[in-house]
Amino acid sequence: MALEFRAPWSRSLQTASRIAVLILLGTAAAGILLMPARMLLLRVLMAALPAGVLVSALLFMVSGYTLTATALEVRRPLWTTTFALSDLVSVAGDAEALQGSLRLFGNGGLFSFSGIFWNRRLGLFHAYGTDPGRAVVLKFRKRTIVITPDDTQRFIVRVRTHLATVATQ
Repeated sequence: MALEFRAPWSRSLQTASRIAVLILLGTAAAGILLMPARMLLLRVLMAALPAGVLVSALLFMVSGYTLTATALEVRRPLWTTTFALSDLVSVAGDAEALQGSLRLFGNGGLFSFSGIFWNRRLGLFHAYGTDPGRAVVLKFRKRTIVITPDDTQRFIVRVRTHLATVATQ
């Protein structure tokens, strides 16, 4: 039986996304409306680059999580990223997991916090979240991920139940 968890947006993500969308759309509009016609390449770039950033961010946005008996699935608009629970070592809630993190590659606030990050406590990790205050740290044998399900306690209990069941087999 699969359990669904939403990925609610924090106020900071909502604010950052709104501001970024306005800036990107403003830049595109300025490129189209204000650049001289003789500067065609610059006009196209000023319209296409912001649009490309928006589309990319939308495609990589985290829309939710599915927990099955064997896997954690991170849902995105066009695909799902799957992590086998057989490799899971531990799970814990940590509302400060993303604080002080250095983004090495990815998105730090346009529709989600996703990509590769590093901080002193967790080391290198992948984030797939929308609300840092709901962070759950999952340590697998070869990687650490941070997700932000809507009901962190229910998620943690379900995963720990799975780990306990596997340990007794």
